[in-house]
Amino acid sequence: MPADVTTPAPAEAEPTFVLTGAQGVVVADGVHTTYPALQTARAALAAGSTPIMVGALPFDLSAPTALFRPQSVRFVDALPDWSATTMPAVRVADFLPAPQDHRARVAAAVRALNHPDTGLQKVVLARALHLTADAPIDARTVLRRLNSDDASANAYLADLSAAGGAYRGAALIGASPELLVARRGEVVTCQPFAGSAPRFADPEADRASGEALAASAKNRHEHAIVIDEVRKALDPFCADLQIAPAPHLSATAAVWHLSTQITGRLRETSTTALDLAVALHPTPAVGGVPTDAAAALIKQIEGDRGFYAGAVGWCDAAGDGRWVVSIRCAQLAADRRSATAHSGGGIVAESDPDDEVAETTTKFTTILSALGVAQ
Repeated sequence: MPADVTTPAPAEAEPTFVLTGAQGVVVADGVHTTYPALQTARAALAAGSTPIMVGALPFDLSAPTALFRPQSVRFVDALPDWSATTMPAVRVADFLPAPQDHRARVAAAVRALNHPDTGLQKVVLARALHLTADAPIDARTVLRRLNSDDASANAYLADLSAAGGAYRGAALIGASPELLVARRGEVVTCQPFAGSAPRFADPEADRASGEALAASAKNRHEHAIVIDEVRKALDPFCADLQIAPAPHLSATAAVWHLSTQITGRLRETSTTALDLAVALHPTPAVGGVPTDAAAALIKQIEGDRGFYAGAVGWCDAAGDGRWVVSIRCAQLAADRRSATAHSGGGIVAESDPDDEVAETTTKFTTILSALGVAQ
């Protein structure tokens, strides 16, 4: 871990970056240097000109990044004890698109997936909710709620100002279940997620939902596609790749998932955690297969995803770091009085449009609950 940089931020200022995890919490304040161009960020790490870089990668890596060197950074055991703040009322102002329109988009994607000429195996389609608040939303309170609701997830906050333009003052906040990649020394770890089912308060119904997911041919097919593509992406960088022979059930507060643990050892220690994140992104869990064809279809149907389904994380001068997939999230407006939340699902040839709409509804639960939106 890098040494702490000690320039203090103003008392109670919103941090510019937070990432929680099983091994602790990273909290950064202020912005020292921005790196909106990905190649500049990677060059700065390679040259050793920054002790640490934090922030967010967009879904489309040709767009500006929100990567920056903070003025100060701390590696701590738990979230800071920020002052309690009363949250304003937050409500859904608009559906982007309406559920029935998303259903139609999924049906069109299923037709494309079943057409032999497209070559598509999987595509992830998302929809969004535009949210409005009666007063500014306090990001620290939302982070605490996300962490309290599911301590096993990776709660995160990333200032997006480094990307410039409309992103100045905006922030991405959420709680991702999915580790994109972590690097510590020579050891590389990934835990891809694909395939999901809702959780239920009733223990029997909840157990049945998880068991049905584990037995689902459609979801196991979707998961296998993801694991195969992650393996292909890691092979050039890692030796001794170890991939669990079968997925296991992972649970968040709202959703069951299929996940697979993958570990390996770097072939070259000059490969940084940011390099690995870029090589893996977008995984088929948020994009599709083939990657380029799926990305083109996503852009055609959804337009610009911005930082939804990108990655949030950090990388230090030694190359160590940790990146999570930026899902279960919302983008907070600069004035914190509105937000846009996204939710997506993997579409394969066997997908049912009604089930896919229901899946996105379930996945919205994480961020809407933390924001206090009535559901």
